[in-house]
Amino acid sequence: MSYESRIRLPELLSRVTSADAAAEWIRDGMVVGMSGFTRAGDAKAVPLALAERARREPLKITLMTGASLGSDIDRTLAEAGAIARRMPFQADPTLRAAINRGEVMFIDHHLSETVELLRTRQIPPIDIAVIEAVAITETGAIVPTTSIGNSASFAILADKVIIEINTSQSTALEGLHDIFIPKHRPQREPMPLMTPYDRIGTTAIEIPPEKIVAIVITDKADSTSTVLPADAETAAIAGHLVEFFQREVAQGRLTERLLPLQAGIGTVANAVMSGLGAGPFRHLSMYSEVLQDSTFDLFDAGKLDFASGSSITLSPTRAAQVFGHLDAYKDRLVLRTQEVSNHPEIIRRLGIIALNTALEADIYGNVNSTHVLGTHMMNGIGGSGDFARNAYLSIFATKSVAKGGAVSSIVPMVSHVDHIPQDVDILVTEVGLADLRGLAPRERARLIIANCTAQPYRDMLLAYHEEAVATRGGQTPHVLEKALSWHVRYRDTGSMLG
Repeated sequence: MSYESRIRLPELLSRVTSADAAAEWIRDGMVVGMSGFTRAGDAKAVPLALAERARREPLKITLMTGASLGSDIDRTLAEAGAIARRMPFQADPTLRAAINRGEVMFIDHHLSETVELLRTRQIPPIDIAVIEAVAITETGAIVPTTSIGNSASFAILADKVIIEINTSQSTALEGLHDIFIPKHRPQREPMPLMTPYDRIGTTAIEIPPEKIVAIVITDKADSTSTVLPADAETAAIAGHLVEFFQREVAQGRLTERLLPLQAGIGTVANAVMSGLGAGPFRHLSMYSEVLQDSTFDLFDAGKLDFASGSSITLSPTRAAQVFGHLDAYKDRLVLRTQEVSNHPEIIRRLGIIALNTALEADIYGNVNSTHVLGTHMMNGIGGSGDFARNAYLSIFATKSVAKGGAVSSIVPMVSHVDHIPQDVDILVTEVGLADLRGLAPRERARLIIANCTAQPYRDMLLAYHEEAVATRGGQTPHVLEKALSWHVRYRDTGSMLG
């Protein structure tokens, strides 16, 4: 199919241009909103042309996206020195290093909040949006590709819009999207979304066509997922969760349908979700952010009826299978704006079972999702906070050790707090599962140490907690001068064991 047939408003054909020419619309100091949510649906040509310009002339932008970008966009822009500020999420090692050197100012948002801050002018406005599309409709509306994220609000709020028409993306994606834009406060009405299946918006991003200043034709596929296959540890985590859900069903708190599922991005969450296919659960649904391989594993296993997300990010094999036969799944999928997919009230209304991953957790259930040794940013909090605070069940999973056993993921005190104990219901590792609901801090500590911690760290934590109780007391006993000693020991020796 030619690109002309994808631009269905004839007057826009004259705005087709090169990536270099389109990038000239972006000037030093601008705030730029780009499509893309976890390597899916990101603009691929204009950002690279912008990086080339930044190598030749002074050029720095504030870059906003939905979540992380693929196609090495963040890396290339960071290497070119083109990013002054970045929000709300990233996952690129080169950009991460620049952030941790203090060269790029990174603003780590809850993913539901970025466009709310834009809409209410609490952060600088978008000057120009760069959005990947399957097509442009007869009215000039933008049909997104494999993600929506913040693209709709970026395009609506920006002064100017550049569109990348990606001819490698299937036109079968049209109709998959559900774009709902809430009204401004205080006139906002409740979102009329009562089930994961509901559609409440439009299938394209409606903007005045005169805002479209350039159209660039591309044919580069999305970057594929970097998620690794399941291993013995992730299989064990999945097994513990299946047993837990079975107990919840037996006690009448859940049915075999469970409740709508959310899974954070990454190897652990993806493997655990796939592992649910081995359980006795049927007619499952998902209300999540990123639809990963596990989503389609559950579809193919006959366990999943419907999945709602904001993007689709798949491994190479899965991407070829799913996008090559999208009609087999399309009536069971919907992609939403991330302020809807991550909306706190909707998460609470639907009773989501949220599964997210932790870098580390402590004996009282505080979770660190973002910072290594309390200082160095990894990726960002993403949507985990949106879901953890508001879910029916908030589950955090992690392998009990890392770095070949040199690091325990369960520590006396986390070096950075993203999720407080009130937002953590279940903590699970390959060792076992701790159900923390209804427990006081001292009770939580004993359960986490016994159920989730690998040896010899289990004995070390038990000794720490006993000392804290005996010598310091309090509601949440800590020996302050020893609380972060494990992290200090790892920093100095390369092992928490010393």
